[in-house]
Amino acid sequence: MPQKDPCQRQACAIQKCLQANKYVESMCEDVIREMRRCCETHSGNSICCSGFKDSKPPESKSNT
Repeated sequence: MPQKDPCQRQACAIQKCLQANKYVESMCEDVIREMRRCCETHSGNSICCSGFKDSKPPESKSNT
């Protein structure tokens, strides 16, 4: 039996969040952040991370 993808839970959470929020990514920043963390740890073992490999989080806008 194939091993479960270590980041599948986070990938599903992103899809669920995006669907619930009409695909407005800013509404799902927390779940996207969790996916990035998972991919940093498991990138070699997770097919779900293939789209996150070279992806960088957007620059934070500071109010300075």
